[in-house]
Amino acid sequence: MTTELPAAPPPAKTSPEPRQEPRPGTPHPDTPHPGTPRPGAPRFGARDALVLFVLCAAQFMVALDFSVLNVALPVLGRDLGMGDSALQWAVTAFALPSGGFLLLSGRLGDLHGRRRLFLGGLALFGAASLLATLAWNPASFLAGRALQGLGAAMIVPTGMALLTTTFPEGPRRDRALGISGTLLSLGFTLGMVGGGTLTDLLGWRSTMGLLTLFAVLVLPLAPGLLSESRVPARTRLDLPGAFTVTGGLLALIYALSTAAERGFGHPDVLVALPLGLVLLALFVRVESRTAHPLVSLRMLRRPTVAFGNLGGLVTFSMMSTIVFVLTLWFQEVQHLSAFRTGLAFGVQGVLSVLAGLVAGRTVSRFGARRVLVGSLLLQGLTTLALLGLGPGAASVWLATGAVAVASAGHLGVIVSYGVTATSGVPNAEQGLATGLVTSTQQVGLTVGIPLLGVLATTAAGGLSSGVRLVVVVDACVVLAAAALIAVGLRARRS
Repeated sequence: MTTELPAAPPPAKTSPEPRQEPRPGTPHPDTPHPGTPRPGAPRFGARDALVLFVLCAAQFMVALDFSVLNVALPVLGRDLGMGDSALQWAVTAFALPSGGFLLLSGRLGDLHGRRRLFLGGLALFGAASLLATLAWNPASFLAGRALQGLGAAMIVPTGMALLTTTFPEGPRRDRALGISGTLLSLGFTLGMVGGGTLTDLLGWRSTMGLLTLFAVLVLPLAPGLLSESRVPARTRLDLPGAFTVTGGLLALIYALSTAAERGFGHPDVLVALPLGLVLLALFVRVESRTAHPLVSLRMLRRPTVAFGNLGGLVTFSMMSTIVFVLTLWFQEVQHLSAFRTGLAFGVQGVLSVLAGLVAGRTVSRFGARRVLVGSLLLQGLTTLALLGLGPGAASVWLATGAVAVASAGHLGVIVSYGVTATSGVPNAEQGLATGLVTSTQQVGLTVGIPLLGVLATTAAGGLSSGVRLVVVVDACVVLAAAALIAVGLRARRS
Protein backbone atom coordinates (compact mmCIF):
# COMPACT_ATOMS: atom_id res chain seq x y z
CA MET A 1 0.00 0.00 0.00
CA THR A 2 1.18 3.52 -0.64
CA THR A 3 2.84 5.56 2.06
CA GLU A 4 0.31 7.68 3.96
CA LEU A 5 0.44 11.29 2.84
CA PRO A 6 1.04 13.79 5.64
CA ALA A 7 -2.17 15.39 6.82
CA ALA A 8 -2.66 19.09 6.26
CA PRO A 9 -2.81 21.26 9.38
CA PRO A 10 -6.33 22.06 10.60
CA PRO A 11 -7.77 25.25 9.12
CA ALA A 12 -7.79 28.35 11.23
CA LYS A 13 -11.13 29.13 12.83
CA THR A 14 -12.84 32.17 11.39
CA SER A 15 -15.73 32.37 13.84
CA PRO A 16 -15.59 33.26 17.52
CA GLU A 17 -18.14 30.57 18.28
CA PRO A 18 -16.53 27.45 19.79
CA ARG A 19 -16.74 24.53 17.42
CA GLN A 20 -14.81 21.29 17.27
CA GLU A 21 -13.29 20.86 13.83
CA PRO A 22 -13.35 17.48 12.07
CA ARG A 23 -10.12 15.52 11.79
CA PRO A 24 -7.78 16.98 9.12
CA GLY A 25 -8.16 15.35 5.74
CA THR A 26 -11.62 13.96 6.56
CA PRO A 27 -14.20 16.66 5.78
CA HIS A 28 -17.64 15.82 7.04
CA PRO A 29 -20.06 15.05 4.19
CA ASP A 30 -22.77 17.22 5.74
CA THR A 31 -20.70 20.37 5.45
CA PRO A 32 -21.55 22.30 2.26
CA HIS A 33 -18.48 23.30 0.34
CA PRO A 34 -17.33 26.86 0.98
CA GLY A 35 -17.95 29.50 -1.62
CA THR A 36 -21.01 27.86 -3.15
CA PRO A 37 -24.03 29.88 -2.10
CA ARG A 38 -25.81 28.95 -5.29
CA PRO A 39 -26.19 25.42 -6.68
CA GLY A 40 -25.44 26.60 -10.21
CA ALA A 41 -21.92 27.81 -9.45
CA PRO A 42 -19.66 25.00 -10.82
CA ARG A 43 -18.54 25.37 -14.42
CA PHE A 44 -16.50 23.09 -16.67
CA GLY A 45 -13.98 24.28 -19.23
CA ALA A 46 -13.90 22.72 -22.70
CA ARG A 47 -11.17 20.22 -21.83
CA ASP A 48 -12.82 19.27 -18.54
CA ALA A 49 -16.09 18.71 -20.40
CA LEU A 50 -14.35 16.40 -22.89
CA VAL A 51 -12.65 14.45 -20.10
CA LEU A 52 -16.00 14.09 -18.35
CA PHE A 53 -17.58 12.96 -21.61
CA VAL A 54 -15.01 10.19 -22.11
CA LEU A 55 -15.23 8.93 -18.54
CA CYS A 56 -19.03 9.05 -18.41
CA ALA A 57 -19.40 7.45 -21.84
CA ALA A 58 -17.33 4.51 -20.64
CA GLN A 59 -19.45 4.19 -17.48
CA PHE A 60 -22.64 4.45 -19.58
CA MET A 61 -21.38 1.68 -21.85
CA VAL A 62 -20.82 -0.65 -18.90
CA ALA A 63 -24.22 0.19 -17.37
CA LEU A 64 -25.86 -0.52 -20.73
CA ASP A 65 -24.20 -3.93 -20.78
CA PHE A 66 -25.82 -4.86 -17.45
CA SER A 67 -29.33 -4.78 -18.93
CA VAL A 68 -29.35 -4.59 -22.74
CA LEU A 69 -29.07 -8.36 -23.22
CA ASN A 70 -31.78 -9.45 -20.76
CA VAL A 71 -34.76 -9.19 -23.12
CA ALA A 72 -32.78 -10.85 -25.92
CA LEU A 73 -31.89 -14.01 -23.95
CA PRO A 74 -34.68 -16.28 -25.31
CA VAL A 75 -33.83 -15.37 -28.93
CA LEU A 76 -30.11 -15.76 -28.25
CA GLY A 77 -30.69 -19.18 -26.70
CA ARG A 78 -32.55 -20.47 -29.74
CA ASP A 79 -29.94 -19.11 -32.13
CA LEU A 80 -26.90 -20.55 -30.31
CA GLY A 81 -28.56 -23.69 -29.01
CA MET A 82 -28.37 -22.74 -25.33
CA GLY A 83 -30.89 -24.28 -22.94
CA ASP A 84 -32.63 -22.37 -20.15
CA SER A 85 -30.06 -23.46 -17.58
CA ALA A 86 -27.19 -22.30 -19.79
CA LEU A 87 -28.83 -18.91 -20.39
CA GLN A 88 -28.19 -17.99 -16.77
CA TRP A 89 -24.49 -18.00 -17.62
CA ALA A 90 -25.03 -15.24 -20.20
CA VAL A 91 -25.58 -12.97 -17.19
CA THR A 92 -23.38 -14.72 -14.61
CA ALA A 93 -20.33 -14.91 -16.92
CA PHE A 94 -20.34 -11.11 -17.00
CA ALA A 95 -21.26 -10.55 -13.34
CA LEU A 96 -18.52 -12.75 -11.86
CA PRO A 97 -15.41 -10.98 -13.20
CA SER A 98 -17.02 -7.53 -13.24
CA GLY A 99 -17.74 -7.75 -9.51
CA GLY A 100 -14.94 -10.02 -8.37
CA PHE A 101 -12.03 -8.02 -9.77
CA LEU A 102 -13.21 -4.46 -8.96
CA LEU A 103 -11.20 -3.98 -5.77
CA LEU A 104 -8.06 -5.51 -7.25
CA SER A 105 -8.35 -3.38 -10.40
CA GLY A 106 -8.82 -0.20 -8.39
CA ARG A 107 -5.70 -0.92 -6.35
CA LEU A 108 -3.64 -1.88 -9.41
CA GLY A 109 -4.64 1.44 -10.91
CA ASP A 110 -3.41 3.24 -7.79
CA LEU A 111 -0.05 1.48 -7.95
CA HIS A 112 0.64 1.21 -11.68
CA GLY A 113 -1.35 3.98 -13.35
CA ARG A 114 -5.11 4.46 -13.66
CA ARG A 115 -5.02 5.77 -17.22
CA ARG A 116 -3.07 2.71 -18.35
CA LEU A 117 -5.53 0.30 -16.76
CA PHE A 118 -8.55 2.30 -17.98
CA LEU A 119 -7.34 2.22 -21.59
CA GLY A 120 -6.55 -1.49 -21.32
CA GLY A 121 -10.03 -2.13 -19.97
CA LEU A 122 -11.62 -0.18 -22.85
CA ALA A 123 -9.63 -2.14 -25.42
CA LEU A 124 -10.46 -5.47 -23.77
CA PHE A 125 -14.15 -4.56 -23.47
CA GLY A 126 -14.37 -3.58 -27.13
CA ALA A 127 -12.63 -6.75 -28.33
CA ALA A 128 -14.77 -8.91 -26.05
CA SER A 129 -17.97 -7.23 -27.30
CA LEU A 130 -16.90 -7.97 -30.88
CA LEU A 131 -16.28 -11.61 -29.94
CA ALA A 132 -19.76 -11.83 -28.37
CA THR A 133 -21.28 -10.19 -31.47
CA LEU A 134 -19.67 -12.74 -33.81
CA ALA A 135 -20.12 -15.73 -31.46
CA TRP A 136 -20.62 -19.00 -33.34
CA ASN A 137 -21.42 -21.27 -30.38
CA PRO A 138 -22.20 -21.00 -26.64
CA ALA A 139 -18.55 -21.29 -25.59
CA SER A 140 -17.39 -18.37 -27.75
CA PHE A 141 -20.30 -16.22 -26.57
CA LEU A 142 -19.70 -16.94 -22.89
CA ALA A 143 -15.98 -16.27 -23.34
CA GLY A 144 -16.85 -12.87 -24.80
CA ARG A 145 -19.17 -12.13 -21.87
CA ALA A 146 -16.52 -13.10 -19.30
CA LEU A 147 -13.92 -10.89 -20.99
CA GLN A 148 -16.47 -8.06 -21.10
CA GLY A 149 -16.87 -8.44 -17.35
CA LEU A 150 -13.11 -8.32 -16.80
CA GLY A 151 -12.85 -5.21 -18.98
CA ALA A 152 -15.68 -3.61 -17.01
CA ALA A 153 -13.84 -4.38 -13.75
CA MET A 154 -10.87 -2.45 -15.12
CA ILE A 155 -12.90 0.47 -16.49
CA VAL A 156 -15.28 1.26 -13.64
CA PRO A 157 -13.00 1.87 -10.60
CA THR A 158 -10.18 3.47 -12.60
CA GLY A 159 -12.65 5.65 -14.52
CA MET A 160 -14.24 6.88 -11.31
CA ALA A 161 -10.81 7.43 -9.72
CA LEU A 162 -9.74 9.47 -12.76
CA LEU A 163 -12.93 11.51 -12.32
CA THR A 164 -12.42 12.15 -8.60
CA THR A 165 -8.76 13.11 -9.08
CA THR A 166 -9.47 15.29 -12.14
CA PHE A 167 -12.21 17.22 -10.33
CA PRO A 168 -11.12 18.19 -6.78
CA GLU A 169 -13.46 17.94 -3.82
CA GLY A 170 -16.14 20.59 -4.03
CA PRO A 171 -18.99 21.60 -6.32
CA ARG A 172 -17.23 20.55 -9.54
CA ARG A 173 -16.67 16.99 -8.30
CA ASP A 174 -20.23 16.87 -6.95
CA ARG A 175 -21.61 17.92 -10.31
CA ALA A 176 -19.34 15.49 -12.18
CA LEU A 177 -20.49 12.62 -9.96
CA GLY A 178 -24.08 13.73 -10.50
CA ILE A 179 -23.66 13.51 -14.27
CA SER A 180 -21.89 10.15 -13.94
CA GLY A 181 -24.66 8.76 -11.72
CA THR A 182 -27.32 10.00 -14.12
CA LEU A 183 -25.71 8.24 -17.06
CA LEU A 184 -25.27 5.09 -14.97
CA SER A 185 -29.02 5.03 -14.29
CA LEU A 186 -29.87 6.07 -17.85
CA GLY A 187 -27.67 3.36 -19.35
CA PHE A 188 -29.32 0.66 -17.23
CA THR A 189 -32.82 1.94 -18.09
CA LEU A 190 -32.16 2.37 -21.82
CA GLY A 191 -30.76 -1.13 -21.87
CA MET A 192 -34.03 -2.46 -20.47
CA VAL A 193 -36.17 -0.45 -22.89
CA GLY A 194 -33.96 -0.60 -25.99
CA GLY A 195 -32.77 -4.20 -25.78
CA GLY A 196 -36.10 -5.58 -26.94
CA THR A 197 -36.40 -3.03 -29.75
CA LEU A 198 -32.91 -3.81 -31.07
CA THR A 199 -33.57 -7.54 -30.87
CA ASP A 200 -36.86 -7.25 -32.77
CA LEU A 201 -35.42 -5.03 -35.50
CA LEU A 202 -31.85 -6.27 -35.94
CA GLY A 203 -31.48 -9.46 -33.90
CA TRP A 204 -29.75 -10.18 -30.58
CA ARG A 205 -26.27 -9.61 -32.03
CA SER A 206 -27.06 -5.91 -32.40
CA THR A 207 -27.10 -5.55 -28.60
CA MET A 208 -23.47 -6.66 -28.42
CA GLY A 209 -22.58 -4.75 -31.58
CA LEU A 210 -23.82 -1.54 -29.97
CA LEU A 211 -21.32 -2.03 -27.15
CA THR A 212 -18.53 -2.63 -29.67
CA LEU A 213 -19.45 0.65 -31.36
CA PHE A 214 -19.29 2.53 -28.05
CA ALA A 215 -15.82 1.20 -27.32
CA VAL A 216 -14.61 2.09 -30.82
CA LEU A 217 -15.87 5.67 -30.40
CA VAL A 218 -14.49 6.25 -26.89
CA LEU A 219 -11.10 4.53 -27.07
CA PRO A 220 -9.43 6.86 -29.65
CA LEU A 221 -10.44 9.96 -27.65
CA ALA A 222 -9.20 8.81 -24.26
CA PRO A 223 -5.37 8.81 -24.65
CA GLY A 224 -5.12 12.46 -25.64
CA LEU A 225 -7.47 13.69 -22.93
CA LEU A 226 -6.65 11.65 -19.84
CA SER A 227 -3.53 12.27 -17.78
CA GLU A 228 -1.72 9.42 -16.10
CA SER A 229 -2.03 9.35 -12.34
CA ARG A 230 1.21 9.85 -10.47
CA VAL A 231 2.49 6.46 -9.49
CA PRO A 232 3.58 6.57 -5.83
CA ALA A 233 6.68 4.92 -4.46
CA ARG A 234 6.56 1.33 -5.61
CA THR A 235 4.77 -0.89 -3.12
CA ARG A 236 4.54 -4.63 -3.47
CA LEU A 237 1.01 -5.82 -4.20
CA ASP A 238 -0.62 -7.62 -1.28
CA LEU A 239 -1.05 -10.99 -3.00
CA PRO A 240 -2.72 -12.84 -0.08
CA GLY A 241 -5.19 -9.98 0.27
CA ALA A 242 -5.81 -9.91 -3.49
CA PHE A 243 -6.41 -13.68 -3.57
CA THR A 244 -8.80 -13.77 -0.60
CA VAL A 245 -10.90 -10.71 -1.50
CA THR A 246 -11.15 -11.61 -5.20
CA GLY A 247 -11.93 -15.25 -4.45
CA GLY A 248 -14.42 -14.25 -1.76
CA LEU A 249 -16.26 -11.82 -4.03
CA LEU A 250 -16.31 -14.31 -6.91
CA ALA A 251 -17.76 -17.05 -4.67
CA LEU A 252 -20.30 -14.70 -3.07
CA ILE A 253 -21.54 -13.25 -6.36
CA TYR A 254 -21.76 -16.72 -7.93
CA ALA A 255 -23.71 -18.04 -4.92
CA LEU A 256 -26.20 -15.18 -4.93
CA SER A 257 -26.62 -15.23 -8.72
CA THR A 258 -27.29 -18.97 -8.64
CA ALA A 259 -29.67 -18.62 -5.68
CA ALA A 260 -31.72 -16.09 -7.67
CA GLU A 261 -32.27 -18.74 -10.37
CA ARG A 262 -32.31 -22.03 -8.46
CA GLY A 263 -32.83 -21.22 -4.78
CA PHE A 264 -30.58 -21.34 -1.73
CA GLY A 265 -30.90 -25.12 -1.45
CA HIS A 266 -28.96 -25.73 -4.68
CA PRO A 267 -25.66 -27.59 -4.05
CA ASP A 268 -23.59 -24.89 -5.78
CA VAL A 269 -25.03 -22.27 -3.43
CA LEU A 270 -24.44 -24.43 -0.35
CA VAL A 271 -20.75 -24.68 -1.28
CA ALA A 272 -20.03 -21.24 -2.76
CA LEU A 273 -21.80 -19.09 -0.16
CA PRO A 274 -19.88 -20.38 2.91
CA LEU A 275 -16.66 -20.41 0.87
CA GLY A 276 -17.13 -16.74 -0.05
CA LEU A 277 -17.84 -15.73 3.54
CA VAL A 278 -14.80 -17.66 4.83
CA LEU A 279 -12.50 -16.08 2.24
CA LEU A 280 -13.76 -12.58 3.07
CA ALA A 281 -13.21 -13.26 6.78
CA LEU A 282 -9.66 -14.42 5.97
CA PHE A 283 -9.19 -11.25 3.94
CA VAL A 284 -9.96 -9.11 6.99
CA ARG A 285 -7.48 -11.12 9.06
CA VAL A 286 -4.78 -10.85 6.37
CA GLU A 287 -5.26 -7.10 6.04
CA SER A 288 -4.92 -6.58 9.78
CA ARG A 289 -1.48 -8.24 9.80
CA THR A 290 0.26 -7.17 6.61
CA ALA A 291 2.50 -4.11 6.41
CA HIS A 292 1.13 -2.99 3.02
CA PRO A 293 -2.50 -4.18 2.85
CA LEU A 294 -4.57 -4.20 -0.31
CA VAL A 295 -7.37 -2.48 1.63
CA SER A 296 -6.42 -0.48 4.69
CA LEU A 297 -8.73 -1.35 7.58
CA ARG A 298 -8.13 2.20 8.72
CA MET A 299 -9.91 3.36 5.55
CA LEU A 300 -12.81 0.99 6.17
CA ARG A 301 -13.15 2.46 9.66
CA ARG A 302 -13.63 5.95 8.28
CA PRO A 303 -17.29 6.81 9.04
CA THR A 304 -17.67 8.45 5.64
CA VAL A 305 -16.42 5.32 3.85
CA ALA A 306 -18.36 2.86 6.03
CA PHE A 307 -21.70 4.67 6.17
CA GLY A 308 -21.44 5.95 2.59
CA ASN A 309 -21.00 2.44 1.23
CA LEU A 310 -23.80 1.18 3.50
CA GLY A 311 -26.13 3.64 1.79
CA GLY A 312 -24.98 2.44 -1.62
CA LEU A 313 -25.40 -1.23 -0.73
CA VAL A 314 -28.95 -0.66 0.54
CA THR A 315 -30.14 1.53 -2.33
CA PHE A 316 -28.85 -0.79 -5.06
CA SER A 317 -30.06 -4.01 -3.45
CA MET A 318 -33.52 -2.71 -2.53
CA MET A 319 -34.17 -0.80 -5.77
CA SER A 320 -33.18 -3.75 -7.94
CA THR A 321 -35.56 -5.94 -5.89
CA ILE A 322 -38.49 -3.56 -6.43
CA VAL A 323 -37.81 -3.43 -10.18
CA PHE A 324 -37.66 -7.23 -10.28
CA VAL A 325 -40.94 -7.85 -8.43
CA LEU A 326 -42.76 -5.11 -10.33
CA THR A 327 -41.62 -6.63 -13.62
CA LEU A 328 -43.32 -9.87 -12.54
CA TRP A 329 -46.38 -8.00 -11.27
CA PHE A 330 -46.83 -5.97 -14.47
CA GLN A 331 -46.73 -9.04 -16.69
CA GLU A 332 -48.29 -11.80 -14.56
CA VAL A 333 -50.92 -9.86 -12.58
CA GLN A 334 -51.69 -6.93 -14.88
CA HIS A 335 -50.93 -8.96 -18.05
CA LEU A 336 -48.93 -6.20 -19.72
CA SER A 337 -46.69 -7.07 -22.64
CA ALA A 338 -42.92 -6.91 -22.30
CA PHE A 339 -42.93 -3.77 -24.46
CA ARG A 340 -45.47 -1.94 -22.27
CA THR A 341 -43.60 -3.06 -19.17
CA GLY A 342 -40.45 -1.52 -20.65
CA LEU A 343 -42.32 1.74 -21.28
CA ALA A 344 -43.45 1.82 -17.64
CA PHE A 345 -39.85 1.59 -16.54
CA GLY A 346 -38.96 4.22 -19.14
CA VAL A 347 -40.82 6.77 -16.99
CA GLN A 348 -38.52 5.70 -14.15
CA GLY A 349 -35.51 6.44 -16.35
CA VAL A 350 -36.74 9.90 -17.33
CA LEU A 351 -37.30 10.98 -13.73
CA SER A 352 -33.93 9.52 -12.73
CA VAL A 353 -32.23 11.64 -15.38
CA LEU A 354 -33.99 14.77 -14.15
CA ALA A 355 -32.95 13.93 -10.58
CA GLY A 356 -29.37 13.38 -11.69
CA LEU A 357 -29.21 16.82 -13.31
CA VAL A 358 -29.77 18.48 -9.93
CA ALA A 359 -28.28 15.90 -7.53
CA GLY A 360 -24.69 17.14 -7.67
CA ARG A 361 -25.73 20.76 -7.13
CA THR A 362 -28.02 19.71 -4.30
CA VAL A 363 -25.10 17.96 -2.59
CA SER A 364 -22.99 21.12 -2.95
CA ARG A 365 -25.78 23.23 -1.49
CA PHE A 366 -26.96 21.07 1.42
CA GLY A 367 -24.11 18.62 2.06
CA ALA A 368 -23.78 14.96 1.15
CA ARG A 369 -25.08 13.63 4.49
CA ARG A 370 -28.39 15.47 4.25
CA VAL A 371 -28.90 14.46 0.63
CA LEU A 372 -27.95 10.83 1.36
CA VAL A 373 -30.36 10.52 4.29
CA GLY A 374 -33.12 12.50 2.56
CA SER A 375 -32.85 10.46 -0.63
CA LEU A 376 -33.05 7.19 1.30
CA LEU A 377 -36.15 8.49 3.08
CA LEU A 378 -37.70 9.41 -0.27
CA GLN A 379 -36.92 5.98 -1.71
CA GLY A 380 -38.26 4.14 1.35
CA LEU A 381 -41.46 6.16 1.85
CA THR A 382 -42.35 6.07 -1.85
CA THR A 383 -41.80 2.31 -1.87
CA LEU A 384 -44.42 2.04 0.89
CA ALA A 385 -46.96 3.63 -1.49
CA LEU A 386 -46.85 0.37 -3.47
CA LEU A 387 -48.92 -1.22 -0.69
CA GLY A 388 -51.87 0.38 -2.49
CA LEU A 389 -51.47 -1.88 -5.53
CA GLY A 390 -54.59 -3.78 -6.55
CA PRO A 391 -56.05 -5.53 -9.59
CA GLY A 392 -57.35 -2.41 -11.37
CA ALA A 393 -55.74 -0.41 -14.16
CA ALA A 394 -55.24 2.53 -11.78
CA SER A 395 -52.65 0.42 -9.96
CA VAL A 396 -50.50 0.39 -13.10
CA TRP A 397 -50.29 4.17 -12.91
CA LEU A 398 -49.63 4.02 -9.17
CA ALA A 399 -46.79 1.53 -9.69
CA THR A 400 -45.33 3.55 -12.56
CA GLY A 401 -45.38 6.80 -10.60
CA ALA A 402 -44.18 5.33 -7.32
CA VAL A 403 -41.22 3.48 -8.80
CA ALA A 404 -40.28 6.61 -10.79
CA VAL A 405 -40.23 8.81 -7.66
CA ALA A 406 -38.41 6.11 -5.69
CA SER A 407 -35.84 6.00 -8.49
CA ALA A 408 -35.31 9.74 -8.17
CA GLY A 409 -34.44 9.12 -4.52
CA HIS A 410 -32.27 6.20 -5.61
CA LEU A 411 -30.34 8.48 -7.96
CA GLY A 412 -29.84 10.98 -5.14
CA VAL A 413 -28.35 8.20 -3.03
CA ILE A 414 -26.04 7.11 -5.85
CA VAL A 415 -24.52 10.58 -6.16
CA SER A 416 -24.37 11.44 -2.46
CA TYR A 417 -22.94 8.11 -1.34
CA GLY A 418 -20.22 8.39 -4.00
CA VAL A 419 -19.33 11.86 -2.70
CA THR A 420 -19.47 10.68 0.92
CA ALA A 421 -17.37 7.55 0.44
CA THR A 422 -14.57 9.35 -1.45
CA SER A 423 -14.42 12.53 0.64
CA GLY A 424 -11.16 13.09 2.47
CA VAL A 425 -9.42 10.11 0.83
CA PRO A 426 -5.89 10.97 -0.44
CA ASN A 427 -5.48 10.96 -4.22
CA ALA A 428 -3.04 8.05 -3.94
CA GLU A 429 -5.88 5.88 -2.57
CA GLN A 430 -8.74 7.12 -4.75
CA GLY A 431 -8.63 3.98 -6.90
CA LEU A 432 -9.15 1.86 -3.80
CA ALA A 433 -11.95 4.12 -2.54
CA THR A 434 -13.76 4.07 -5.87
CA GLY A 435 -13.17 0.32 -6.10
CA LEU A 436 -15.08 0.01 -2.82
CA VAL A 437 -17.85 2.24 -4.17
CA THR A 438 -18.25 0.20 -7.36
CA SER A 439 -17.95 -3.12 -5.51
CA THR A 440 -20.82 -1.96 -3.32
CA GLN A 441 -22.87 -1.34 -6.46
CA GLN A 442 -22.14 -4.77 -7.89
CA VAL A 443 -22.81 -6.67 -4.66
CA GLY A 444 -25.96 -4.61 -4.09
CA LEU A 445 -27.30 -5.43 -7.56
CA THR A 446 -26.58 -9.10 -6.87
CA VAL A 447 -27.77 -9.55 -3.29
CA GLY A 448 -31.25 -8.03 -3.25
CA ILE A 449 -33.16 -10.25 -5.67
CA PRO A 450 -32.14 -13.66 -4.25
CA LEU A 451 -32.71 -12.49 -0.67
CA LEU A 452 -36.09 -10.77 -1.14
CA GLY A 453 -37.30 -11.75 -4.62
CA VAL A 454 -37.98 -15.28 -3.41
CA LEU A 455 -40.58 -13.85 -0.98
CA ALA A 456 -42.63 -12.59 -3.93
CA THR A 457 -42.60 -15.87 -5.82
CA THR A 458 -43.22 -18.23 -2.87
CA ALA A 459 -45.78 -16.29 -0.78
CA ALA A 460 -48.83 -18.31 0.27
CA GLY A 461 -51.31 -15.77 -1.10
CA GLY A 462 -49.81 -15.67 -4.58
CA LEU A 463 -47.73 -13.06 -6.36
CA SER A 464 -49.86 -10.07 -5.27
CA SER A 465 -49.43 -10.96 -1.59
CA GLY A 466 -45.74 -11.66 -2.17
CA VAL A 467 -45.21 -8.23 -3.74
CA ARG A 468 -46.79 -6.54 -0.70
CA LEU A 469 -44.53 -8.52 1.62
CA VAL A 470 -41.45 -7.52 -0.38
CA VAL A 471 -42.57 -3.87 -0.36
CA VAL A 472 -42.83 -3.84 3.44
CA VAL A 473 -39.45 -5.51 4.01
CA ASP A 474 -37.77 -3.40 1.31
CA ALA A 475 -39.07 -0.09 2.70
CA CYS A 476 -38.17 -1.02 6.29
CA VAL A 477 -34.58 -1.84 5.27
CA VAL A 478 -34.19 1.47 3.42
CA LEU A 479 -35.71 3.55 6.24
CA ALA A 480 -33.62 1.75 8.87
CA ALA A 481 -30.47 2.46 6.83
CA ALA A 482 -31.44 6.14 6.59
CA ALA A 483 -31.77 6.34 10.38
CA LEU A 484 -28.49 4.50 10.99
CA ILE A 485 -26.56 6.71 8.56
CA ALA A 486 -28.09 9.88 9.99
CA VAL A 487 -27.02 8.89 13.51
CA GLY A 488 -23.60 7.52 12.49
CA LEU A 489 -22.49 10.52 10.46
CA ARG A 490 -23.97 13.01 12.93
CA ALA A 491 -22.02 11.31 15.72
CA ARG A 492 -18.83 11.60 13.64
CA ARG A 493 -19.49 15.31 13.14
CA SER A 494 -20.00 16.02 16.84
